[in-house]
Amino acid sequence: LSLVKHYVPVIMQEFFVSGGDVGVNYGRNGDNLPSPKQVIDFLTKDLNYKIPLIRVFDANLEILEALSRTNLVVTIGVPNEAIAHVASSQEAADKWVQDHILTYILKGVRFRYVCVGNEAIPGVVASYVQQAIANLYNSIRKKAGIDYIFVTTAVGGNVLGASYPPSQGQFALEVAQIMNDLARYLYAIGSPLLINVYPYFATVSDPEHIFFYYALFKCQTPVVRDGELEYYNLFDAMVDAFVAAMSRAVGTADVKIVVSEWPTGGREPYSSIENAEIYNKNLKEHATKKGRTPRKTDINMEVYIFGMYDENLKSGGVKQNFGTFYPNLTEIYPLWC
Repeated sequence: LSLVKHYVPVIMQEFFVSGGDVGVNYGRNGDNLPSPKQVIDFLTKDLNYKIPLIRVFDANLEILEALSRTNLVVTIGVPNEAIAHVASSQEAADKWVQDHILTYILKGVRFRYVCVGNEAIPGVVASYVQQAIANLYNSIRKKAGIDYIFVTTAVGGNVLGASYPPSQGQFALEVAQIMNDLARYLYAIGSPLLINVYPYFATVSDPEHIFFYYALFKCQTPVVRDGELEYYNLFDAMVDAFVAAMSRAVGTADVKIVVSEWPTGGREPYSSIENAEIYNKNLKEHATKKGRTPRKTDINMEVYIFGMYDENLKSGGVKQNFGTFYPNLTEIYPLWC
């Protein structure tokens, strides 16, 4: 399939996001959720873009149709199960871009990132991720001439072998080759690495050593000193461990979009509506007013809070309780309105 240059004059209405913005992850793993059109109408009309950024984990066509002719800035995902296919040939990537990106750019969807998989490294398709990114990059940048969409992937804390203190962050031995090669490639094409940072899970896994207020952004004095750098919250420390790992691979680092969360239930007393409200409000304020970490002062952070809804088809307990809205589109706790 040929991606022709005549798309360029149509899509050069570039929509850049300033640093320090906060959006939401739109997951749909539930059987009681409103339709994509209802969700997008709510975000654009009822909330009037108070949530300006949205991340969806797959390129669902019903969602893309609903996003048409809106000003929401979109991070779209290539599902883990589609990575190997997109990596298999340039033609496969061209077809994916034609069907999910170019068609909807013409309909007014404002894409910012294409995220190849979510925590696919480590995993059975880990070795395909970089080739999939390369193929999609060629489709979007070289063939279609679009220079404002970035292709990348999202990884979690399990790619790190060391994270404390933050300056000692480095990739785990079992994924070091894949991650080092990927980090260098992303740097070469100007794409940031997307990271999923979960202070909640770090806290509940080691409550004896992680101060609860440190996780909730409530400390007034530094808890961790790492050389000349001081850390007042666990979130910054976790992000900076990734920054250090990226720097070891390429000499510099661009960690741009961060996904974070705190659940409202499933493991009390840590998970509660009160604690989720405290964490996400403080995270939102930290991202919009500060927008950087001690190690990476030019990060211009974009944070996506997980998530839009509780998803009742996920495995039981905590994983079902990360929503900020009820299915009837009212807030679980004050955060966005």
